[in-house]
Amino acid sequence: MKQFLLVFIGGGFGSVLRFIIGKYLNSPATGIPYGTFAANILGSLLIGIILGLALKNNTLSQNQILFLATGFCGGFTTFSTFAYENHVFLKSGDFMSFAIYTIASFVVGFLAVFLGMYLVKS
Repeated sequence: MKQFLLVFIGGGFGSVLRFIIGKYLNSPATGIPYGTFAANILGSLLIGIILGLALKNNTLSQNQILFLATGFCGGFTTFSTFAYENHVFLKSGDFMSFAIYTIASFVVGFLAVFLGMYLVKS
């Protein structure tokens, strides 16, 4: 039961932070979801750091990993919003924004995970 509570609380914190970032960074004028992009990239960097620390000499406990990686990062990052925003781009015929947003999200997200793990490797 404790593990469920850790994931629940971590996810709540992550979701609230994502909401705040989206509220201030998403651009209603251009329709470009800077907030979602920022949350997903920051979340990718964080999970790289968190799991990198966990692998390095078992620095984090299982409960800390559940709270931070599964809970916080899981609530903070969002694939469903990313998918919906891409649907909006496609529906409006904005294929360039769709392509840039999708490719940048995947490439920069993967690089952020690798960077996070690299930063704690030493």
